[in-house]
Amino acid sequence: MNAPLDLDQLSTFAAIADSGSFTRAADAVHRTQSAVSMQMRRLEERIGKPLFERDGRMNRLTGDGERLLAYARRLLQLNRETLSAFDEASLEGQIRIGMPDDYAERFLPEIMGRFSRSNPRVEMSVVCEPTVNLAELVRRGQLDIAVVTKCDDVLAAEIVRTEPLLWVTSANHAIHEEHVLSTAFGRPTCAWRSQATAALERMGRPYRILFTSWSATVILAAVQAGLAVSALAECALRPGMRVLSEADGFPALEAVQIGILRGRTNHPALTDALARHISESLYNLAPALADTADFAALARRAARPKPGLVTPGW
Repeated sequence: MNAPLDLDQLSTFAAIADSGSFTRAADAVHRTQSAVSMQMRRLEERIGKPLFERDGRMNRLTGDGERLLAYARRLLQLNRETLSAFDEASLEGQIRIGMPDDYAERFLPEIMGRFSRSNPRVEMSVVCEPTVNLAELVRRGQLDIAVVTKCDDVLAAEIVRTEPLLWVTSANHAIHEEHVLSTAFGRPTCAWRSQATAALERMGRPYRILFTSWSATVILAAVQAGLAVSALAECALRPGMRVLSEADGFPALEAVQIGILRGRTNHPALTDALARHISESLYNLAPALADTADFAALARRAARPKPGLVTPGW
């Protein structure tokens, strides 16, 4: 296996994984379906392993296919970064991105790193606001793109990541055992607050909202100080927190869907490039860490989008 891998074949392979279909991948890479099928046969011959398996009328990525996909994405990204570094006509200009501050701390380092390496001439302006505010800024044309939580007020987002919504408390305090539960949530428009309070009311658990803020920093501080319990997405977990489960008397909550909103822009190529980097960054990002024994099991139950589902066609 000394000959190098074919980047065109890897690009097609990734397109199949992303689109879920040989037919749609053929459109994406501007090839015929038969050409795509031939590329995948040659890639399987080159790897020496089957990359797809039949599941009824469907084709899925095998375990080896999943392994190859991770390497393929890295190779394709490095290829893009290399070409951009020597391309005098590479993308340039300014792009405005927004996301809630709890997402920013977890997601922005990866997004900014990937995007800036590939597009060193682009200036990125970042705004941190709650989802509802970001949706309004996108509507007004004041943001080119935003990473938001899908909720009743934000329905048109392109979903790129799904995470569990978890009850959290301090690992060093027992505030969750008090008869009247002290809580810390976002403002009344916050979807997580609405879901959590509705769950507490259904189970008849007395509670009081002790802290309200649109700033995740305030909510995290209240939890880590042992002053309140909150409901947070996996990405917001920090060392010193404990995840509360049904065994602790806290019901399971619906998963959080994280999506991309695109606004009206004079720089569609920039927006498309950043959207692709956001999608790739959030898909590949490892789970956050927390000081709790059952966190790993909870995180594994997150309903993340899976790349391996493929429709028939080769």
